[in-house]
Amino acid sequence: MLDNVLLGLQWALLLMGAYQLFLTFFGWREKRKVAHYEPQKSFAILVAAHNEEKVIGALIENLLQLNYPKELYDIMVICDNCTDRTAEIVKQYGVYAFERKNPHLRGKGYAIEWMLKELWKLPRTYDAVVMFDADNLVSPDYLIHMNNELCSGSKVIQAYLDTKNPNDSWITASYAMSYFYANRFWQMPRKNLGLANYLGGTGMCFETNLLKQIGWGATSLVEDLEFSMRCVKLGIKPTYNFDAKVYDEKPLTLKASARQRLRWMQGHFDVCRRYFFPLLWQGIKERSWTKIDAAIYSANAYNFLLACVLFIIMWVKEIVPGGNDLPNLYEMVPLLNLIVVAIYVLLPIAMWLEKSPLKVYKYLILYPLFMLSWWPITSYAFFTQKNKTWSHTQHTRSIRLEEVQSRHI
Repeated sequence: MLDNVLLGLQWALLLMGAYQLFLTFFGWREKRKVAHYEPQKSFAILVAAHNEEKVIGALIENLLQLNYPKELYDIMVICDNCTDRTAEIVKQYGVYAFERKNPHLRGKGYAIEWMLKELWKLPRTYDAVVMFDADNLVSPDYLIHMNNELCSGSKVIQAYLDTKNPNDSWITASYAMSYFYANRFWQMPRKNLGLANYLGGTGMCFETNLLKQIGWGATSLVEDLEFSMRCVKLGIKPTYNFDAKVYDEKPLTLKASARQRLRWMQGHFDVCRRYFFPLLWQGIKERSWTKIDAAIYSANAYNFLLACVLFIIMWVKEIVPGGNDLPNLYEMVPLLNLIVVAIYVLLPIAMWLEKSPLKVYKYLILYPLFMLSWWPITSYAFFTQKNKTWSHTQHTRSIRLEEVQSRHI
């Protein structure tokens, strides 16, 4: 019985890996280009901020200089339960500061839901709503690309995500490498195949009418994944724009990174529990690859957990008497080893295709440690997935767009 269970789990992991490897073949180049339109869409730019006095000024300065008609966008900062000078600094720049005080409903999902209700009360209406985090920086042509996407019929759009501090530590470099891989071999294939793309928590653009129609309703620890799943379930495909770039600041230390990733994985387990089977059954019933793919994507947390469990079992079997009798798919099916090696080899390829800063390549040797660190984080998240306590990632210094762009040369 145990042998069959172990073999079944290994086959499940093999099939997941093979499916992801299959998708990468469709990410080598962008096949679908968006048409260009004159600026016509108006935007409400929402910035979620909790005690962000160190970084909020750099983002506002960046947003005020976007290459887009100034009369077609407004900047609105959600000063969410702030106890520092965030709201004061925002007001000094002459943009909207919406101050929210609710210590019981904490987190970006709740802040966005509150802000949208405030937005609908304003006398001015907007064609679309854009969302950023306070630590972000944005390419000057961001709104031009969102305008093109909206005019082409997209209703939910995710921008290209990059890191603004990839050279600060091996942790930030590992985040950067993960982004390069995800942009090229997760997002791009799905765009090219006409599947649903997935929101990344920032750099997101939403058609206003859609938000008014279905509401926000994403208040989990991973509001981006939750809203993605809601969209797919309703037959709406989020799209991906490869040219609109958003730079996100990443934590410098393993401890801070683990805390952030624990929150992500707790949220992933929660969303998977609520959306995996409904999307899978809908996809099978409707013969919709998009919904089946979304269900598979929602289960990524379980893939990490499964890999961790199998690794421990295979390690124990080497030291426990009689353990060698347990089935080992790595020995039975050499293809599994090939898939693992191929996925790792694709990492530097993705970095090359995405024009990664040269300094980041030296951290490839440490990247396996970063990936291994996901296992204890994921295991702990599985047993604490009902925890809904939001944790804040602190940002300690201000970086300007010019500095980021010079580092990416």
